[in-house]
Amino acid sequence: MDESIARLAVIVLPVVLAITLHEAAHGYAALMKGDPTAHLAGRITANPLKHIDPVGTILVPLVMYFVGAMTGHEGLLFGWAKPVPVDFSRLRRPKQDMFWVAAAGPAANLVMALGWGLAMKLALGMPGHYFAEPLLLMAKAGILINLVLMVLNLLPIPPLDGGRIMVSLLPRGLSMVFARIEPYGMFILIALLVSHVLDDILRPLLVLANALLMSLLF
Repeated sequence: MDESIARLAVIVLPVVLAITLHEAAHGYAALMKGDPTAHLAGRITANPLKHIDPVGTILVPLVMYFVGAMTGHEGLLFGWAKPVPVDFSRLRRPKQDMFWVAAAGPAANLVMALGWGLAMKLALGMPGHYFAEPLLLMAKAGILINLVLMVLNLLPIPPLDGGRIMVSLLPRGLSMVFARIEPYGMFILIALLVSHVLDDILRPLLVLANALLMSLLF
């Protein structure tokens, strides 16, 4: 359990940054495209308290983390932040601009993964330094967390970002049909998680994304 707590301490900062900047990016993109709803709600901020959902951001990931650690079946953590409010009708071109608003979150995670990759490169470049090992562990966690969030959110299941991107890209008739999945999207996601199908989908995508990231940095 002590080892689990130590590992948890390493991932706290990457997790907080990953969810906070992901949500803030959605709000900023919406503001740039004409919708000030998130801005007026004070959600375009790096303050994690504005984005944390007590259940989805704290309780569910913690329970999954410690249950996995105690049972020896550690897998992908699952959780969510408080969604940034976006009024798509206020966007200048609602259907087209939905793409940029939705894509902004995963794009922020990609940028953070690159940033943590540079931190890892820095840590590897100063062997023996007292700060190198904790920085390396945190950087590895930051890369993994951001790639997981990026890949997960790009799955074409409304209300995930990938689902909204699909709604934006599909012809209007098909997009309206596809958007009707949204009320059931979370149930679909939970079913995929419980059945471990989500792991089977995400792992090869994460391996590929990590390989591409490492090829850029090393």
